[in-house]
Amino acid sequence: MRGLKGSSGGTTAGLGRLRAGMAAGGTAVAGLAAVGLFCAGCSAGGTGTRDEGPAGTQEAARAAPSNAVATGTAKPAPRVDAVALVRGDPEVSRQLKDDLKPCAGDEYPVDTSYGTLTDGAATDVVVNVMTCDDSVGVGTYVYQRRADGSYGNVFAAEVPAVYGTIDRGDLVVTTQVYGSKDSVAYPSGEDVVTYHWTADRFSETDRVHNVFNRAVGSGEGALPAPQTTQN
Repeated sequence: MRGLKGSSGGTTAGLGRLRAGMAAGGTAVAGLAAVGLFCAGCSAGGTGTRDEGPAGTQEAARAAPSNAVATGTAKPAPRVDAVALVRGDPEVSRQLKDDLKPCAGDEYPVDTSYGTLTDGAATDVVVNVMTCDDSVGVGTYVYQRRADGSYGNVFAAEVPAVYGTIDRGDLVVTTQVYGSKDSVAYPSGEDVVTYHWTADRFSETDRVHNVFNRAVGSGEGALPAPQTTQN
């Protein structure tokens, strides 16, 4: 199935002059401390999560704007019955619905992801349906929550060895590519397609094809097992 440069030139030159001053006399030590405090102040007021950690000094705390608002914890997305969604979806094939059965007990071979993919106000849902025996994806679906609380299918892919994920607001669908002699565990490659929501639909924005090395693993063309000798 991904920083910013600070104004380090001036600080480096300043430190160089301070080191030269330290060789001439001890008064430069106080100047070095002053430059250190200046640099700490620059780091505390910059790039949010890019900073190496929150400032722990009272000076930094007083430097924060008085109208700053603390960020609250994001509310969890409402969970859905993914199996019921797939079974009630007219876009899903009858064969897949018939094959969608528990693998053990009431555990279905279904993965569900929640995130923002469309321009709707609510969280979108990605459902991946797999096989029980080897966990190979057989269907990927995206559901958008409607104003009445129901979910509508806005994307469907029913091909062997398919799996969809959410990546920074985009839908990334990976499909394994098999040769005529490939085993399920060792495909020849994969197609990775990125979709972005535009004008009420998903549009392909990027496609990558990866070819796997056939001399690795135990698939077709694999290297023979090393021979061992006994003394």
